Amino acid sequence: MKTTFSYDHYYLYEEIKNNLEYFAGKYPELCQVQVLCVTEAGLNQYAVTLTNTGTGDALSKPGYYMDGNIHAGEVTASMTCMYLIDYLLTNYGENTEITDLLDTETIYVLPRISPDGAECYLTTPEFMYSAPRDWKEVFGGVAPEDIDGDGVVRMMRYKDPYGIWKIDPEDPEQMVERKPDETTGDFYSVWTEGSFEEYDGDENLKEKKMKWSMNFNRNFPYGWFPDPREIGAGDYPLSFPEIKAVHDFIVSHPNIGGISAMHTTAGMILFPPGTRPEAQGIPADMKAFRAIGQMGTEETGYPCVNIFDTFLADQVNYSSGALDDWAYENLGIAAYTVELWDLANKVGMPEDMTARITGGLDTKIRRYNAYRNWVKENAPEEYVPWHEFDHPYFGKVEIGGYNYKFTQQNPPGHMLRELCEGIARYMIRFARCMPHVEVVSLQKEYITEGVYRITAVVGNRGFLPTNITDQAVRAAVNKPVIVEISGVKELVTGKEKEEIGDLSGFSRAQTKVSYGLVTNRKEAEMKRKVSWIVRAAAGDTVSVRVSHEKSGKDTKEIVL
Repeated sequence: MKTTFSYDHYYLYEEIKNNLEYFAGKYPELCQVQVLCVTEAGLNQYAVTLTNTGTGDALSKPGYYMDGNIHAGEVTASMTCMYLIDYLLTNYGENTEITDLLDTETIYVLPRISPDGAECYLTTPEFMYSAPRDWKEVFGGVAPEDIDGDGVVRMMRYKDPYGIWKIDPEDPEQMVERKPDETTGDFYSVWTEGSFEEYDGDENLKEKKMKWSMNFNRNFPYGWFPDPREIGAGDYPLSFPEIKAVHDFIVSHPNIGGISAMHTTAGMILFPPGTRPEAQGIPADMKAFRAIGQMGTEETGYPCVNIFDTFLADQVNYSSGALDDWAYENLGIAAYTVELWDLANKVGMPEDMTARITGGLDTKIRRYNAYRNWVKENAPEEYVPWHEFDHPYFGKVEIGGYNYKFTQQNPPGHMLRELCEGIARYMIRFARCMPHVEVVSLQKEYITEGVYRITAVVGNRGFLPTNITDQAVRAAVNKPVIVEISGVKELVTGKEKEEIGDLSGFSRAQTKVSYGLVTNRKEAEMKRKVSWIVRAAAGDTVSVRVSHEKSGKDTKEIVL
């Protein structure tokens, strides 16, 4: 897949800024870049609008939205966004599919929702959920820290008669669990490399929780929970400026019908509802979600599953306040969370969310060792063997292991482009699912001198219905398709501007086999006939226009 820039490393802020400025300058008719907000650190949160303005303004076409890096460490997400922008612009005019897409639709991309967080993540050893800003920090215990100064937080082990680990006799670089009858020998405690805020010699240690705990993807209005139910969700919905900017952007672009929020790391395509089981969802919506998600499975190998049923470890005190639930439940948009990268499957030890909570120590150490072996073979530059270090509290320790950031949480750089290519193919296919209204046919019938019957058939040739989801109807946020007639002297019957409700897409079509033929039982819902009796003169040109907020517009003319 042809691109202008390389995708073998993770972009810092300046590279994103420079690349976006390049595209806006080189393709002014296709690419507009705007700043949604300026962060506390003075960095821009960018939104990119991609469409051929020569075929209509952005809001007049069906819209599709993609974002990335709402969580600081999920930098793969921002790279897939930058790749899609690059691929669409670089291949416009050469690739017929891309050309048609930008001629007929609008693609919105927010590549890095949290530039402050991503910049800190990429330039320091630090970890955080979304941004390096203080928000109800939780102290106590071992705090992750790069104490040996190599720029990476790895693992740390030290001899401890009360430790539950021992060195694997078959591989001294591996740790295995101490058996119940092993009371003599060298045993170890194993921690994330780090230090303490305070240390009084207490050996009953615990890992310190992440100090920067604000979680942008828990700050959206739908299903928002405060502390202590949802640590990091903010003081109130939309209290984080970056999320208020994202919310306002989506609301102010009502043509958006599809959303893909890019994350890491689970290798899944997740669809709502995220606050109740799929069995309690709207059947037609669930069917469409699975059909669109299946295309993602074809392009990436990631399974398409419901969020609540598959991705939540706790279905009682579940997490909420996420973008996808808000977009679907409140706005009726077909919204997905795409979890990129999945090292667990690559090492042959797939895990679900329940296993992350309930899996035993033996399973967890076997998984870690499998990750370590994979990294040594596939990304040796990210691995360091155990080596001694004088710890300020523990004395002599050993530090080693792989770089979690660019092996487990994100792929090594040399694997990044292939991942971006698969996601770009999926994003393009998803965007093509948007509804598209058209004037299918326009006919005239002479009644008497100066009087004609005008009949238009309008339809939706897209996969999704014009209302996008039945949840939009339930939430009363769907807007009607509008049909307008012009160029006549007088309307005898009919309205100059008529609202005709929703038009089904072919996702809602049901078929039956009758005498060996497949017939469409709901074709009438995909197309609708509108007619007028008009007064006009022979030679007059009559125009009929169909339009819809999320489905574009089309016009046909007929000469009387």
